[in-house]
Amino acid sequence: MLASTIGNVLEWYEWSAYAVFTPFIAKAMFHATDPMSALMSTLAVFAVGFLVRPLGGIVFGRVADRRGRKFVLVTTMLMMAGGSLAIGLMPGYATLGAWASLALLLARMVQGFAHGGESATANTYIAEIAPIERRGLWGSIVFVAIFGGSALAFTVGGVVTSALAKSEVAQWGWRIPFFLGALLALAALYLRRSMDESEVFSDETSNTEARPLPKWQVARPVLLVILMTSGITATHYTWTSYVSTYAITQKGMDPGVAYWCSVAAQCIALLTLPLWGHLSDQIGRRPLMIAFAVLMCALQIPLKQLIGSPGWTLLVADSVALALVAIPGALLSATMAENFPTRVRTQAIGFAYSVSVAIFGGTAPYLNQLFISLGQARLSSFYIMLLCVFTGIACYLMRETKGIRLKDA
Repeated sequence: MLASTIGNVLEWYEWSAYAVFTPFIAKAMFHATDPMSALMSTLAVFAVGFLVRPLGGIVFGRVADRRGRKFVLVTTMLMMAGGSLAIGLMPGYATLGAWASLALLLARMVQGFAHGGESATANTYIAEIAPIERRGLWGSIVFVAIFGGSALAFTVGGVVTSALAKSEVAQWGWRIPFFLGALLALAALYLRRSMDESEVFSDETSNTEARPLPKWQVARPVLLVILMTSGITATHYTWTSYVSTYAITQKGMDPGVAYWCSVAAQCIALLTLPLWGHLSDQIGRRPLMIAFAVLMCALQIPLKQLIGSPGWTLLVADSVALALVAIPGALLSATMAENFPTRVRTQAIGFAYSVSVAIFGGTAPYLNQLFISLGQARLSSFYIMLLCVFTGIACYLMRETKGIRLKDA
């Protein structure tokens, strides 16, 4: 669990560092004469990285279900680190012109491909090695890694923007987090090489009498997981990857203040994750998932309207929103693993989770900025609320899986 979690933290750090430094990457890697167009282009590259994730989820998911979880977790770690190093080294728009923008896009596509496989395999692996009566609690560790990696990226953002002048950050300082990510990946890679394979997978591969699975046994839960994840992932990326950019570019908040407020909010939410995971082991997954959908629909607009130029507004709004996102986040690993058979678990999660994140999560920052540029800022909140309705409906239709054996899923 330690090896998987540390690696997952660093992968999410490398993934989130791009979002943290979006305003500076826009100026460095795109034409600077139109700041809004450059920002939109940078967010579009962020979205494209997510669009590649389903392919990575399918390919690496199939590999994980055949060769094992450990092999994929090591391979994706190497690919994420390579992409991070490439972004840190590549020349900017002033040197290469449009080729710089293309190189950035390709690097993010490599990371997106790896991230699709990493997310699916990490969710599967932790759920499979967890004790049956504490699967929700152990599964919450996956989202601890997500928040932890994001918080680490924002911490680096706060340090860099506080220690360097704004001109220095724009010129070269924004590259620091990508070099740091590539370096830290070496330690995570060392840990992952010594991981044990999950017994659930080992038992399944030794079973030579397994029968073919009926298509309905996989198709229905895949569709439900896509719908369930839609509201969760759109809310998550709005309140982690985009909200600081919104505060900086739309409300005039100081970048350093925005980053530190985001760090604090994510740390607060991170502390609640084990609580939600443990609670789901007591009362079930569905009640908590539905509670998230209802509360987010009610609070999305008030929380977004609270954000102004003072840092405390972002801190309060982001803390409340992310504490709500932590509810389903803590339950995702256990819930998804419990809905798929072992022999197709990783590829099914890889497809369903990555498709939902690509369509609804990766596009969330871009759509938020697009609605603002069109003078329809409130539409972004209505969009989040609609997806949370989908999440609530999907969770209502899903069976309660608390306490089941993964061999019987």
